[in-house]
Amino acid sequence: MDNKKEITICLGSSCFARGNKQTVKVINDYLKNNNLEKDVFYHGNHCFGKCDKGPFVKIGDVIYEDVNTENIIETLDKIFKRKK
Repeated sequence: MDNKKEITICLGSSCFARGNKQTVKVINDYLKNNNLEKDVFYHGNHCFGKCDKGPFVKIGDVIYEDVNTENIIETLDKIFKRKK
């Protein structure tokens, strides 16, 4: 996996139904629009085991709870040090 940053999005039924279906596309678009695709290993996973606090996205070793299409952009901007 080289030195790529790992992003894992929960695709379990609860997270998927609660918004990660849209978040998958938002993250894909963000990586593409910022030319980060070669620097990131982005993939799905099933169930992080805390469905009541989802939807989840794990970036590196940090699990982000209650992710939505708006706060994931802010999170990615902080991680990749993008300024608005």
